[in-house]
Amino acid sequence: MTAPVFLAEPADLALAEFTFGGSEGRHAAAVRRLRAGERLDLTDGAGAVAECVVLSADRDSLRVEVLRRYDVPAPRPRLVVVQGLPKGDRGELAVEMMTEAGADVIVPWAAARCVTQWKGERAAKSLARWRSTAREAGKQSRRFHLPEVLELATTAKVAELLSAAALGIVLHEEAASPLSTLQLPGDGDIVVVVGPEGGVSAEEIAAFHEAKAVPALLGPTVLRTSTAGVAAVAVLQTRTGRW
Repeated sequence: MTAPVFLAEPADLALAEFTFGGSEGRHAAAVRRLRAGERLDLTDGAGAVAECVVLSADRDSLRVEVLRRYDVPAPRPRLVVVQGLPKGDRGELAVEMMTEAGADVIVPWAAARCVTQWKGERAAKSLARWRSTAREAGKQSRRFHLPEVLELATTAKVAELLSAAALGIVLHEEAASPLSTLQLPGDGDIVVVVGPEGGVSAEEIAAFHEAKAVPALLGPTVLRTSTAGVAAVAVLQTRTGRW
């Protein structure tokens, strides 16, 4: 069984021995109940890793020794998923699955046909839940590069991301080319747009076409918006050789 992963401060990772405390250390000691002699990996979430062994444990922290340090390079090309806001808690489900599958950046999108609306205090709370979900899913799946969850994007902002990408893709059921047949870049950003339950509007399609995005068909069936993103990431992971 692989060692559990926890987040740590970059300064701590440089030490030979230290007390691993805070909320992460408390979780490791009180919830995971790690004890002397057991292994754990600590990361800053940006590629730095310290393989550690527990020297001693108390109620809310661990004393650990660093056995080995190394850096994990960020995978390329970078996979960016623009996710139209799903209904209810399916947004967090989508974030969790895309994180486990290896999405590097997740962008919540206020599409025209979104049933869910992020406004005011709700916007801040919803974004915080998405970021917390990505953080926890990243640790659970032993990722040393945690995904970035950006601020809520307008359609104009999504068009900017597509324009700047090495390849911009809009998933659409009327597209002629399957996602699995597109020619992919070896570096830069691949930006994939996933529409909400109501689909992508004609005006949004036009804006993304102007931004040089390519329409692509994910498959012969219509997936829910909360599952289309993870399916697209899986296809791109295999096509780019990241998997």
